[in-house]
Amino acid sequence: MTNWPELEAMPNKLVNYGVTDNGIAIIELASDSSGAPLEEGAMGPNTYTHEMMRDIDTAVVKARFDDDVHVIVMIGHGEKFFSAGASIDMLNSVTPGFKYNFCLHANETLSRLEQTPKLVIAALNGHAVGGGLEIAMACDIRIARKDAGKMGLPEINLGVLAGTGGTARLTRLIGKAKALEYMVSGELLAFEKGVELNLINHLWDGSAADFRQDILDWAGQFTLPYKATKAVGNIKRSCQSGPEMPFEYHLAFERELQAALFNSDDAKEGIAAYTERRTPRFTGN
Repeated sequence: MTNWPELEAMPNKLVNYGVTDNGIAIIELASDSSGAPLEEGAMGPNTYTHEMMRDIDTAVVKARFDDDVHVIVMIGHGEKFFSAGASIDMLNSVTPGFKYNFCLHANETLSRLEQTPKLVIAALNGHAVGGGLEIAMACDIRIARKDAGKMGLPEINLGVLAGTGGTARLTRLIGKAKALEYMVSGELLAFEKGVELNLINHLWDGSAADFRQDILDWAGQFTLPYKATKAVGNIKRSCQSGPEMPFEYHLAFERELQAALFNSDDAKEGIAAYTERRTPRFTGN
């Protein structure tokens, strides 16, 4: 069983970061309703500000450059919220120019997360609303705790749209008609509905503590020596970038990624293990 790592606060104290012994990086969102750092013992809605996005960016870059990290898990602090999205207090106190650049930086941060060649899992331990769902949609796999919360993009009720990738990613994930309906209505969905829409990969029973442990145990299957992490990264690159290309270009891109893998030590190990009828032991090389 993998133990939850000791977490350290990022510079603005709005994100906590740590790495398990088997290479799972934890990025934990932690803030109050105004987007300020949590007081000791408090459980906030984990709303985000520009400062939290900078902390997320710092954590993503740390995980990206750490060769011992193979999987990234994004989760909210506490039991009630993954994230309630952008801080309304913050949005109400800044200029339109700041808001534009805030959205721009948030887009850049989530794109960096999305393009990182390591598997990223959103562990929805509670409500994922507005920008909280936008963060989750930038992850590769979304797993939710049953009856722990709802999800949706209700920005229409504020007279705006989901501007941190919400309209773009939700449309790509569930299709234009359904995405449009949910965004213009502002409807919040039960996690079960998210499963029906293929927006959530898995829905698990259990307590909040069980959920955290189950996430680590499940993510462990994608670490060394069980999976060829370079192949995981290339599969992600093809799935993320390929659909934006013409089909023939995607096939060509796929071939180049495959050619790089055929030259890897892990491909040699995988093929040898198959012919020798043994379990492969991958090294990430």
